[in-house]
Amino acid sequence: MSGYYTQEAHGPFEMIGIGALELEDGGSIPDCRLAVATHGTLNAAKDNAILVPTWYSGTSKIMEQVYIGRGRALDPTKYFIIVVNQIGSGLSTSPSNAEGALAGARFPQVRIGDDVRAQHRLLTQHFGIERLALVVGGSMGAQQTYEWAVRYPDMVRRAAAIAGTARNTEHDFMYAQTLIEAITSDPAFAGGAYKNSADVAAGLKRQAKLWTVMGWSTEFFRAKRHHALGFDSMEAFVDNFMTGYFAPMDPNNLNAMAWKWQRGDVSRHTGGDLAAALGRIKARTFVMPISHDMFFPPADCQAEQQLIPNSEFRPLASIDGHLALFGTDAQMLAQLDAHLLALLGAAAP
Repeated sequence: MSGYYTQEAHGPFEMIGIGALELEDGGSIPDCRLAVATHGTLNAAKDNAILVPTWYSGTSKIMEQVYIGRGRALDPTKYFIIVVNQIGSGLSTSPSNAEGALAGARFPQVRIGDDVRAQHRLLTQHFGIERLALVVGGSMGAQQTYEWAVRYPDMVRRAAAIAGTARNTEHDFMYAQTLIEAITSDPAFAGGAYKNSADVAAGLKRQAKLWTVMGWSTEFFRAKRHHALGFDSMEAFVDNFMTGYFAPMDPNNLNAMAWKWQRGDVSRHTGGDLAAALGRIKARTFVMPISHDMFFPPADCQAEQQLIPNSEFRPLASIDGHLALFGTDAQMLAQLDAHLLALLGAAAP
């Protein structure tokens, strides 16, 4: 297991076993364990719970640092906020911490739906929660948010999908494939049998460069926003921020999440009919793309929003693009809080 995935770096979180998890694409995780961070207190009625799933490469720590706090929309003095690290993240059961037949590149293929079924078991059996005040997530967290609202429509009262879609696009599929190939094309990857992530440094740096090009926007570069983030040159930004972020991560973990990202699609529930799937949603829903996101552009998100009953289109303005999710744009975070406060204050089924 990589030394990166520790309580010191990403805690505090609790490891909670949910038993054997049968997987949609076959196989199972015999002892699935979820890394769960909670904030606040579950009230007696158990109706103040908010679920926050994580995105590609992200963990519960960044959710805590960027989105949760007293006086914020996600206020732990009002709500019981449950952040569940997705399977394959490196904290929950993942290639890097699995043993035996599940270890490393032998880890089974896990879908968004598998994550959501695991989270449902956690919430209902471990916490005794039957209704969620809100499910909110960004990027792959938005994919999970949509899956929740479609799969468990009577449990989700409100849903907020930030910078993500209900059905992954061909463009996103191809981009995620380049992320996988950036790693697997490194000879040191050795089919996933490397000894530690440092062996695959070249592949991880290629991935960091791809994220630099697509994660931010062309306007981000034009405005030299990397200066505002504390870097004198783009080279220093790529080497110290972007590569520094990805370098300690486990390549098999990243590939497992990318495979899952590629195949996010709620229309699997309705034979490929996206309108029918999104029509199942009962939650009061806000769809919140980021204005300059090159992965999940507003037009793609709005086309889906128009298929969701009782939904609103609430775009967020930021030239930081998709990676504004990192919390780099205070004005965008203020917009997000305002929208979430409006959603939480609105009547919901």
